[in-house]
Amino acid sequence: MKTRGNGLRVWEFRYNEQTSIGGHASRAVTIGTLKHYPSEAAARKSPEVQAIVMRINAEHPLGPVTASTFGALIARYEQEEMPERHSTRVSYQSNIDTHIRPRWSETALDRVKPMAVEDWLKGLGLAPKTKSHIRTLMSTMFRCAQRWELIARNPIELVRVQDATKRLTRPCILTVEEFLQLLAHICEPYYTMVLIAGCLGLRAGEIIGLQWDDFDFDGFTVLVQRSVVHGRVGDVKTEYSRDVVPLDSGLAGVLLAYRDRCHPTAEGWLFANPATDRPYHQEEVQKKHIRKAAAAAGITDVVGWKTFRHSYRSWLDEVKAPVGVQRELMRHANIQTTMNIYGRAMSDGKRQANKNVVQMVLKPDSKSENPMMAVTVG
Repeated sequence: MKTRGNGLRVWEFRYNEQTSIGGHASRAVTIGTLKHYPSEAAARKSPEVQAIVMRINAEHPLGPVTASTFGALIARYEQEEMPERHSTRVSYQSNIDTHIRPRWSETALDRVKPMAVEDWLKGLGLAPKTKSHIRTLMSTMFRCAQRWELIARNPIELVRVQDATKRLTRPCILTVEEFLQLLAHICEPYYTMVLIAGCLGLRAGEIIGLQWDDFDFDGFTVLVQRSVVHGRVGDVKTEYSRDVVPLDSGLAGVLLAYRDRCHPTAEGWLFANPATDRPYHQEEVQKKHIRKAAAAAGITDVVGWKTFRHSYRSWLDEVKAPVGVQRELMRHANIQTTMNIYGRAMSDGKRQANKNVVQMVLKPDSKSENPMMAVTVG
C-alpha cells in the first residue's frame, strides 16, 4: 500500500525483472486504489498482477506454474496485443469490459470449455454477428496463450455461433430518388460528404479522412489510404480497403467547385471544422445533419453512414455490374475469395460500373437535380 501526495491510497506491486544483460531491475506498477481492491489479497488476485506474474513465469520459470486465469490472459492481451487502430481497440475493449471479463475473468484457462462458452453466447441478447465478434476475440486471446505456452489447445476453435452472418434487421437501402431528396435537405460541407458516400461507397471514416492530395484530377482517381474515427487519424479498416478507386468526371467537377469554397487547412482536409482545422466527427454529422435531412425528406427508416454504402452496393446491382467488379469497388476484406472465382476485375470495368452509378446520381430524370451537379471535367 502506498499513499500519494494527494492522500489517495493505492496498491503498488513491486517485483524484480531480469534485464537483457543478465542483471536485475526493480519494477513497481500501480494496481489500483483501495476502493477497487479493499485488501492485499484482492490486489494480488487482480488481472494486472496476474498478467505480470504470467509473463515473468513464462520468461523465467522457477518451478511448476499454476494455471492462469482468463482474467490474467485478458490483462496481458490488453497490455501487449491490442490492435493499434483506435476504432478496433474501442470495439474490442467494449466487448471485453461488457461481456468477456465479467463472465470469465475468474475462470482458469484450462477450465474454459467449448460447450460452456457456446451456451453462454447463446444466452446473450445480442445479434449473431456481435456474438461472432466476441467468439473471435476470445479465440484470438487463446491463440496468444498458446504462443506464450500457457495452454496446448484453443477451446474456442470448437465454439459455434449459429447464424453468425445473419442480420437481425434488414439494412436500410435508399433509392436514387430518396438519396436526392435527402441531399436537397442538407447543407455544405455535409452535402459533399454525403454525395461522395453515394457516388463512391466509401466508409464514413474514409470520407472524413480525405485530403486533396488523395485526388488525381488528371487521371480521375482517388487514393483511399486513411480513416478518421472519433477524431483520430488512422489506417483504413483492412489491407484491402487501401486502394485507388475511379473518380467520374462529373463528380470530379463537383469536388473542384467545392474546393474553391471549402475551409482551407495546412494539411489539406476536405472536411475540416473551421473552429479547429481538424476533421469533423462522423457521429455528430450523422446525428445532427444526416438523420435530420432524412426526416425532412420523409424517409422513415433510420438512415446513417452505412446506409449510403449499402445503397451504393445496391445501385451497382441495378446497373448490372459484375460481382468481381462490385467486390473491387466495395474493397471488401474477403475480395480474394471472389477473385479466385471471377478473376481480378479490369480497371475499365470498375470505372464503367462506377460511372453508371454516378450518372444515376448526378444526372437523374428528376426535378430534384442540383445545378451544382452539372459541372464536369475533361
